Amino acid sequence: MMKKYLVIGNPISHSLSPKLHNYWLKQNNIDATYDKIKLEEDGIKEIIEDIKKQKIVGCNVTVPFKKKVIPFLDRLSFQAEKTQSVNTILFEKGNLIGHNTDIVGFDKAIKALNFNMKDKKILILGAGGVVPSIIYALKEMHVLEITISNRTKQKAEDLKILFKNLNVVEWGNFSEFDVVINATSLGLNNEKINLNFSNIGKNKLFYDVIYNPAETSFLKKAKELGNKTENGGAMFIYQASEAFKLWHGIEPNIDNETIKILTDE
Repeated sequence: MMKKYLVIGNPISHSLSPKLHNYWLKQNNIDATYDKIKLEEDGIKEIIEDIKKQKIVGCNVTVPFKKKVIPFLDRLSFQAEKTQSVNTILFEKGNLIGHNTDIVGFDKAIKALNFNMKDKKILILGAGGVVPSIIYALKEMHVLEITISNRTKQKAEDLKILFKNLNVVEWGNFSEFDVVINATSLGLNNEKINLNFSNIGKNKLFYDVIYNPAETSFLKKAKELGNKTENGGAMFIYQASEAFKLWHGIEPNIDNETIKILTDE
């Protein structure tokens, strides 16, 4: 019986998870397939039932379901609990366990950049999806302060329930920062983030969680202003490799081929 794995989300068409996981499955001679499914919220329960019955062996979760799947699970890993965010579901001894591999993904991506986050001032745009994981990782890196700005201010305020010492500012009200992270979905469909970053200064790090397209208008503009830019490609590969390891007990190979999967359309 061929094993089935899935990623669920909405939207999902941009996700390259199937490409990546299927490449690794083949490379490791694992008899399994990995697909993507666009889901409405009322479809979560059914997918979870299928994992319980092991019709689906494991599942990745992307926006907007990372928090919404939690009530259906039996246990959470420490990091999933702390961030109230699950991106990987594992079936173990009859229990559904929610893991968060986004934290490790972001951490490894930043370390690969050789950018020292210690004592830096960080601005995060957005408050959903991967934001709790990024905050968690940044706190472990001992940044100086984290400021959140979100179009719906209440969502940013809600993060203060999970994390101490967060600043929340109005959308578009920015001063001096060392790092600006776009964690909104603005840019997925080539939308522009109509914000003025010119007063943030030069030689900062602009980081976009989006990896497809590889260069969003946010990063393009940041580059023009003389800043260092990085997209979410490495984070995406590292979080996927952690999920692969949880499911299959194998550390997949990350090589030029893997990176090409993200850049070849």
